[in-house]
Amino acid sequence: MEILLNNLTNPALLFFILGIFSKQVKSDLEIPANSSKFISIYLLFAIGFKGGQELSHGSIDSEVLYALLFSVALALLVPLYTFFILKKKLSIENAGAICAAYGSISAVTFISAVYFLDSQQLEFSGHMVAVMATMEAPSIAIGVMLISRYSSEQNRKNNLNVSIGHAMTNGSVLLILGSLLVGFIVNDDQAAGIKPFTTDIFTGFLAIFLLDMGLTCGEKIGDLFKKGWFIPTFAIIIPLINGTLTCILAKLVTSNTNDQFLFAILAGSASYIAVPAAMKLVAPKANPGIYVPMALAITFPINITIGIPYYFWLSQF
Repeated sequence: MEILLNNLTNPALLFFILGIFSKQVKSDLEIPANSSKFISIYLLFAIGFKGGQELSHGSIDSEVLYALLFSVALALLVPLYTFFILKKKLSIENAGAICAAYGSISAVTFISAVYFLDSQQLEFSGHMVAVMATMEAPSIAIGVMLISRYSSEQNRKNNLNVSIGHAMTNGSVLLILGSLLVGFIVNDDQAAGIKPFTTDIFTGFLAIFLLDMGLTCGEKIGDLFKKGWFIPTFAIIIPLINGTLTCILAKLVTSNTNDQFLFAILAGSASYIAVPAAMKLVAPKANPGIYVPMALAITFPINITIGIPYYFWLSQF
């Protein structure tokens, strides 16, 4: 309960709530699109660079390899089982896009969880950033394969190669992997030169970014309930199931409870950046008005309010 209360009163989350409130009262508050994009780039750069630095201080051993294999397995299995739940209620294209989003991850949720650990003065393994980066492409590929397999109108131009290529060259994926590599290569003295940029101002930029996310959520959250209760219920229950089971299973992969917590956060999150960008190319019939608000307006807020303290408690249990 203490962790929950502390998380509910941290500045970043309060700015997120302020963004939602601003839209509900019809305020003209907004973050310029260029500024929002810059902050997104900064957050991915900072977390990737710091993760690379942490990774460079350790050795690439069997635990790192097991963690990477476990993350890929999650990115493959989650979209597989959720697709067959979704296609009972939705079109094949929408089911494929949603299952890909929930098999993938939210980098901002991960960053919020890292900030939570930092605020508690708790350490995690640097390779968890690499784990995050590996979970984007597999889920997108599975989503497209399922759409291709079950759709009555298969589009051969939008094939699996296009999907995988776009997933790997997506700006978010490329930046997090590139920053991880740079952080791994540079030495401690070189890294110290940009520490004020990568560390000292990180919390402030995260708060502004979550304000922007709150503004976006405030615009879209009402549309979800116009389509019945199945979609919002899915967006609440399935991530909690994924995160809970993953937190338990992660104990077989690592003894580090903070890594177990981050595994749960990743499994319980959903992509609203990389997957929509990919699905726009490979599944144009999928409705982004469904899968983007599901991830951004429901799953994301639940994860950073209830999910973070719940998964942390579960990892310590």
